[in-house]
Amino acid sequence: MNLSQLYYFVALAKTEHYSKTAEMLAITQPSLSHAIANLEDELCTCLFEKRGRNVALTKYGRVFLEYATESLQILEAGIKKTKAMNGEHTGIIDLGYIFTLGIEFVPRMVRGFLAKYPELDVDFRFTVGNTQEIIRGLKEEKYDVAFCSRREKEQQVSFTPVAEENLVVVVPKRHPLAKKDAIPLSEAASYPQIFFTQSSGLRPTIERLFAKAKCEPNIAYEIEEDSAMAGLVAKDFGIAVMPDVPILKYLEVKTLHITNPVIERFIYMAQVKGRYQPPVVRKFISYVQEQQNYGI
Repeated sequence: MNLSQLYYFVALAKTEHYSKTAEMLAITQPSLSHAIANLEDELCTCLFEKRGRNVALTKYGRVFLEYATESLQILEAGIKKTKAMNGEHTGIIDLGYIFTLGIEFVPRMVRGFLAKYPELDVDFRFTVGNTQEIIRGLKEEKYDVAFCSRREKEQQVSFTPVAEENLVVVVPKRHPLAKKDAIPLSEAASYPQIFFTQSSGLRPTIERLFAKAKCEPNIAYEIEEDSAMAGLVAKDFGIAVMPDVPILKYLEVKTLHITNPVIERFIYMAQVKGRYQPPVVRKFISYVQEQQNYGI
């Protein structure tokens, strides 16, 4: 068994298609087939079975995938750390961040960092997800640093507030509440609500907001991503309490300031405590801390 076979196996498990995988890996399909066949011979088992024009993992393949993926992740982490130790001015920074930060906050922060340190040769890799996914990826070393909501009981992770998001009530332009510019949250509670899913870091914050208002939200739909939520509001599926993100300016919706209760919604920079950070990552973290102004 060799390293190439493991990479080929994991790639094929993702695409479930030999020709697509071969093209992605820049090898011939016979080479890929031969590598997988040799791997199966060595393991004395069948890793894939045919499904029409595609292939699918057998139950033995699913078991092996878990260990192969973990092994490659450990190897990638070792390569990355080793390379980073040899240079102060080069490297890769893997960023994970929640959906609401992808339009302005993260691009502005990265662009500002690169402008301040033009002598650095740094590549950024960006991944967007919900807070639960981002924190999991952070602990699995997929990301060097993350921007997300704070999650309680995450003893391995440190959270530093770096920005504040304004939460608003968003309603369709023809909604009865659209005549107003500001309302107490209790006034919105009886209308059908589009709510964030349980995996969203915003869900606990909005639930606390309703609890402070001493009212129960009338949840009609749940969704994970804020721009999709705004789209549902624009098409009159309900109203929503959500961050005042830029896309709202371009949709048929009205944003209403919440007069009561008042709640602070912070965005946090998350890191795993005690984990080694390459020099360029440490420099980026310091830059973000210098820029703290609690305003997105």
